[in-house]
Amino acid sequence: MNRYDVIVVGSGAAGMIAAIKAAREGKKVLLLEKLSKLGAKLKATGGGRCNLTNTLGNEEFMAKFGRNGRFMTQALNLLDHKALIAFFQEIGVETHAPDGFRVFPLGHDSQTILSALEDELERLHVEVKTSQKVTEILHEGLHVSGAKTDSQVYNAPNVIIATGGLGYPTLGAEGDGYTLASSLGHTTTELFPAMMPLLTKETWGTSCRADTLPKVELRVDIKKYKNLKALGDLIFTKSGIRGPVVLDFAREITPLLSKLGEVPIIANLTKGMNEDDILRHFKSEILKNPDANIEQNLLSILPKSVILELCRLTDVDASMKFNKVEGKNRAELVKILASTPLTITGHEGFKMAMITRGGISLKEIDPQTMQSRLMKGVYFCGEVMDLDGPCGGYNLQWSFASGYLAGCLLS
Repeated sequence: MNRYDVIVVGSGAAGMIAAIKAAREGKKVLLLEKLSKLGAKLKATGGGRCNLTNTLGNEEFMAKFGRNGRFMTQALNLLDHKALIAFFQEIGVETHAPDGFRVFPLGHDSQTILSALEDELERLHVEVKTSQKVTEILHEGLHVSGAKTDSQVYNAPNVIIATGGLGYPTLGAEGDGYTLASSLGHTTTELFPAMMPLLTKETWGTSCRADTLPKVELRVDIKKYKNLKALGDLIFTKSGIRGPVVLDFAREITPLLSKLGEVPIIANLTKGMNEDDILRHFKSEILKNPDANIEQNLLSILPKSVILELCRLTDVDASMKFNKVEGKNRAELVKILASTPLTITGHEGFKMAMITRGGISLKEIDPQTMQSRLMKGVYFCGEVMDLDGPCGGYNLQWSFASGYLAGCLLS
């Protein structure tokens, strides 16, 4: 009774695929989940559409994770995006990449992914216990011996910790894995919320909420951090900014906010146009229609709401012809069109964060196996580790790949 070859703690993407892989290796597997259902966060991923992975090659994929990216080498060699697509096809889920990059289940419904994983767990006779919060990892000396919950003790020579991070606490994220790892001697880096909207000091964006701005580049306006930038669609909100570019940028901004209090940034809202490009644009528009005003000149590159606000900020009347505006104001308008200043003042914390930046130190985990370097038989996978990437299928691919490698139980 209660004796297994491996216990998997957590039923997200990493935990479920780890349990499946271990069971396929002939192991007797127990999957423990503290919530009443499996895969709560997986089901909510990507607004329920479930962007599983993307089509980048492994080298370019790892580069998107920064300096720690190469830690993923063995996991991706074992389960890259092509192998992940094949895995899901094998368990009955067809996928596609409608934009040639992001990979989704055909119906763009995360429930198809969750149901297929649950069916495969059942087919492999993985024992699943829900409403079981693990409170302690048991060990004898430097070798794991099992896991304890509020009500039971389960014995196993291998335990895989796949508890995720702190993002979306309403879906069960409470940082359990960090506590469990700490009890085994592991170090957790400083934790920051990532992939979420950001708050700004400026309020003029409130008038621009109805419009999505494509191909916006955001960059930190501090010399020391000038290389921190992101590109993508942006949406203004009542209190700040959101959209894919903000989700990516937030990964870099939240650690800076904790250090500096507020972070000045520059937004290029004009699809990469610099000041010279914008001046040429005005000249071209004036040649086409000499009677057009500034608003009409700019409508091909910006929504009306943004044009009016940027004109207001530079004391320019958008109903005037560009050549009739005073030189100083004209120069200020061109400058703000190319480089719109914003000040990031905060965020709404982990309750709005899709992922966690930081986690269990990678120095204490063997990248060839995902096994702890401190406690034999303990493995880690997914978001609980100190490795996170941008949006676009990166983090789910990493969760699946690391979980698959952990489930191999290589020692």
